[in-house]
Amino acid sequence: MSARRLALLLGACAIAGSSGAAHAGTSLASSRFCDRAQELTATQQDRLLRFAAVVRDELAASEGSVALISRSGLDLARFGIRYSHAALAWRHAGDDGWSARQLYYACDEGRPRIFDQGTAGFVMGTENPALGYISLVKLPAETTPALRRALLDPSRVQHLLAGRYSANAYAYSLKYQNCNQWVVELMAAAWGELADGADLRARAQDWLRDAPYAPAPVDVGARWLMLGSLFVPLVHMDDHPRDAIGTMQLAVSLPASLEAFARERLPASARVEICHDGKQVVVHRGWEAIADGCIPGANDTVIALD
Repeated sequence: MSARRLALLLGACAIAGSSGAAHAGTSLASSRFCDRAQELTATQQDRLLRFAAVVRDELAASEGSVALISRSGLDLARFGIRYSHAALAWRHAGDDGWSARQLYYACDEGRPRIFDQGTAGFVMGTENPALGYISLVKLPAETTPALRRALLDPSRVQHLLAGRYSANAYAYSLKYQNCNQWVVELMAAAWGELADGADLRARAQDWLRDAPYAPAPVDVGARWLMLGSLFVPLVHMDDHPRDAIGTMQLAVSLPASLEAFARERLPASARVEICHDGKQVVVHRGWEAIADGCIPGANDTVIALD
């Protein structure tokens, strides 16, 4: 298993690669982890842009102004993981345009940052241009104004950002953070109506404990993977409880847990899953997953890409 695949398995987020040398102080392994994704062909770009247009249309049809959006990474189906990277998408004022705000790891700086992308940019961040999945959780319209205010509040956004990144950050530690953890902590700040302040992360985690938010444990499955922190710079174990390490069950925030939390807290939320296999786009409505391989069900919408 490659270092990049290991980190994705443990909950890695978007990585901003460096075209030059790695950030000072990082290792060669970190530089390799941060290498840019493969260049897309013109055909791949065209199909991904058409796929992104379907995603954009689904967002535009939302009644609310904020949606939880998740993107697939490498094929991790055998681990039971389809989505590794989540963000919060918001509707621009006065039009139907949408952007996604997310945490990413800035390789050049060696630290996490908050980054905004348009729909096309978010979709084209997929690892596999031949097969990709996007999940949208459309939140009830009346619940989104408070979330939008928190999402666009520069002070709260930064107070919720940790200084150190870990692909497999423990959900209830302030030591590190991954992209999905930042998203759920922002949701907590909004839904808990938490006042801004330097200790906002701690209060957001307290609110999540009381909610309760309990991310599904990631079953690492092999003890040698627990040694990942020794050879993958963006994987750490020193924030996880000893019993979790002993049982190889890590409480890491992944998109599936964020979606389950949103559904439990806001039962009127609606989920749309959109995938492509390079030949067609499938749009599926409902909380059950599309079959692996982007195989449409009887009631799904299919849009040809060829």
